[in-house]
Amino acid sequence: MVQILRNRYKKSLLKYFGKFSPSARANVKTVSMDLNFYYQNIVRACFPNAEIIIDRFHMVQMLTRSFNSLRVLVMKSFDKRARQYQLLKSPWKLYLKSFVDLDKIHPHYNWHFKDYLTQEQVVMEGISCDPRLDNAYNLMQDFMAALKARDTNSLKEIINSKAEVGTLMHKTLLTFKHNLRAVLNGARFSYSNGCLEGFNRKIKQIERTAYGYSNYINLLTRIRLEENKVKEKEPSNLYIA
Repeated sequence: MVQILRNRYKKSLLKYFGKFSPSARANVKTVSMDLNFYYQNIVRACFPNAEIIIDRFHMVQMLTRSFNSLRVLVMKSFDKRARQYQLLKSPWKLYLKSFVDLDKIHPHYNWHFKDYLTQEQVVMEGISCDPRLDNAYNLMQDFMAALKARDTNSLKEIINSKAEVGTLMHKTLLTFKHNLRAVLNGARFSYSNGCLEGFNRKIKQIERTAYGYSNYINLLTRIRLEENKVKEKEPSNLYIA
């Protein structure tokens, strides 16, 4: 079943879920979501027995954004003609890849820094430009590896790390620490809200393509038409707010 609500305000969400009986809401075991504290309050109010699961994608997204901000900050501390600046700018996508997926054998010539380097060499030389960047990169890679291995003990150690990793990543780790149980649930359970996020993106794309809808019913009709195309391929069990 797909339910599309007019807005995502707390009053509207509580009203909608209040239509279900207390016993039905008490039977909800898990709710997968992002790190929005606003929705966590709604979940606790509507589903008293549910375990909150922070989606793995959103955790990795927060960490990579934090690292990327630090990379840009360090990069701008060098002259634009410097080798360090070029190492941190042009191959920026390599820093966000898993370290085990980097090419460690075949060097390639890059005209930005005028040298033959493998992907591993580019990343290692880049993060060596600043100790904070080195710490942040290693922490990000360790976190992603622990999340993939579902190693909750390692995740706890990484979240409680005292290494100097920059202001933004430090705030990200504090956010994880304040939501530790839900973050560890993300590693412990296999649930994800990826399907929901994908469907919400389709709705936003429909609105952008039409430059907005003045009539809400017309918008719902268009969404239903698109959703029926999806259902022809596979069934969808989503709640959308």
